[in-house]
Amino acid sequence: MAEEDGALAAFRDELRSWLEANCPADMRDGRNDEASICWGGKNWNFTSEAQRTWLQRCVNKGYTVPTWPVEYGGAGLNRDQEKVFHQEMRRLNARYPLQSFGIWMLGPALLHFGTHEQKLHYLPPIARGEIRWCQGYSEPGAGSDLANVQSRAEDKDDHWLVNGQKIWTSYADQADWIFALLRTDREAPKHKGISFILLDMTSPGVTTRPIKLISGASPFCETFFDNVEVPREQVVGEVNRGWDVAKYLLTHEREMISAAGGTMGSGRALGAVLADSGSIDTVLRADAMRAEVDGLAVALTLERYKDQAEAGQGAGDASAMLKYMGTELNKRNLELVMAAGGSDALVWEDGRAPNWLRTKANSIEGGTSEVMLSIISKRVLGLPG
Repeated sequence: MAEEDGALAAFRDELRSWLEANCPADMRDGRNDEASICWGGKNWNFTSEAQRTWLQRCVNKGYTVPTWPVEYGGAGLNRDQEKVFHQEMRRLNARYPLQSFGIWMLGPALLHFGTHEQKLHYLPPIARGEIRWCQGYSEPGAGSDLANVQSRAEDKDDHWLVNGQKIWTSYADQADWIFALLRTDREAPKHKGISFILLDMTSPGVTTRPIKLISGASPFCETFFDNVEVPREQVVGEVNRGWDVAKYLLTHEREMISAAGGTMGSGRALGAVLADSGSIDTVLRADAMRAEVDGLAVALTLERYKDQAEAGQGAGDASAMLKYMGTELNKRNLELVMAAGGSDALVWEDGRAPNWLRTKANSIEGGTSEVMLSIISKRVLGLPG
């Protein structure tokens, strides 16, 4: 054990020295809001030279996806090293160099279900920030009842012919590729006739249309497929067994969403944000303390499930609990910010009101809070239906 601790301590020292030497000063503000995130992709425009430099240095070390195998663009860190990595990033208040649905969702699914050829083809570009992905799950008639998807992929021997519509497709108008659930057997029971297929968004027949939200921003889109030809090898996992991939990916999506619950996006604690408002309301301050403690509890619970995953036990249905707690906490945090600001917080330009309104979608995307509670009651707590 002493030797292992020594090795981990040596890794920490090496990592700390590297971060101190390589993380640009402008990337040490801890920001994690939408405007500061580096999303990557073919059409990505860097917000600063520091952002570009930080990404490239981390790509060279495999630190955009530190736990992925080296051959797929990662650093091959084990679970203990991963914890140290995040601790040292927080100590320096460093921004994460790259974030994307490819890293959070598709990557883990490919690592678990993809062929070696698919992993070599798709994972390194994700790690380098060269390809931006979006998620093609929900449809107008298949939201919470996701297995009811009707968008279809017809077998044309040498390719798939895809037709249908997806909705709430986050950043589809900016993505290069989409991973989608498509019905490949219309006669099979609804969970058993679905395949998980990768599509190039520049393919003829793919169009998108933004959906404007009450926050004024439009991350969500409608996506349409009109006789889109897709190579057969772009199915991940088995044909008609895409639901297996979908469920696995959803656990990672919900963990990703839950992780945002304890953060303010600005790199600062809720209490510090509220202090700027000058509010001395004791009830508000007590609510803020409870929210910060709950945020720590969510973060520690997420770490516990990651440890279980390392030991071969995934979060499974418990990811619904993480997602519910994280999104509801995020809503509480922004409500407290609005309450502390009073009428001043209604000024649109300073971002508080748009951010607060945006949190309302947190309890819808990735599965509604009501659906999460149903999963928790039936599959986690074992309560009768």
